[in-house]
Amino acid sequence: MEKNRILIVDDEKNIRNVISEYAKFDGFETVEAADGMEAVELCRKEDFDLIIMDIMMPKLDGYSAVKEIRKTKQTPVIMLSARGEEYDKLFGFEIGVDDYVTKPFSPKELLARIRAVIKRSAPAEPADSKQTLTFEGLEIDMSGRVVKVDGVPAALTPKEYDLLFYLVRNKGIALSREKLLEEVWGYDFYGDDRTVDTHIKMLRNSLGEYRKFIITLRGMGYKFDGGK
Repeated sequence: MEKNRILIVDDEKNIRNVISEYAKFDGFETVEAADGMEAVELCRKEDFDLIIMDIMMPKLDGYSAVKEIRKTKQTPVIMLSARGEEYDKLFGFEIGVDDYVTKPFSPKELLARIRAVIKRSAPAEPADSKQTLTFEGLEIDMSGRVVKVDGVPAALTPKEYDLLFYLVRNKGIALSREKLLEEVWGYDFYGDDRTVDTHIKMLRNSLGEYRKFIITLRGMGYKFDGGK
């Protein structure tokens, strides 16, 4: 069985070493880069199952590096930074980052998040292999990860896809924010409900008029109601 490959990008060698040591112990294969430019070049030549990307780096910052990599590959990304402001996290999610870990961090927690992101990024299960669902002008291809709004492909972030698919699979069921965090993010997000609300807002914007299918359950969470 092939090992999952992780690209660790940080200008601090000690941090790269710590992450690499824990990841290798957990069965991952690791490659390191000291700045965003080096990370972009590596991603052009090689494939990785996940990228751990620092933000503040010389030559090319993490956000810019992710945008460049996303032009050709959809490799899952966990941002790693000392900047813990909500704005920075939201900006990261908007450009398609899968998770955001603030320094100082627990290597064990980071590994748990790595495993969760890789698991979520695995190919869809056979049950979804031929499943395309239509709700009025909203078309959802589960296996192909394609969502069309009135025939036009919607530009969703990886997390928006995950969130929409989970809501649709549980159509008509009331889902708490805690349940969504647990199932879509794959770990305890320490009660940060704003993460769910922010992604719901982004998803609704992407769906246009079909945002109406995502119902807010006041004081509880959300549900998908696509009618008959």
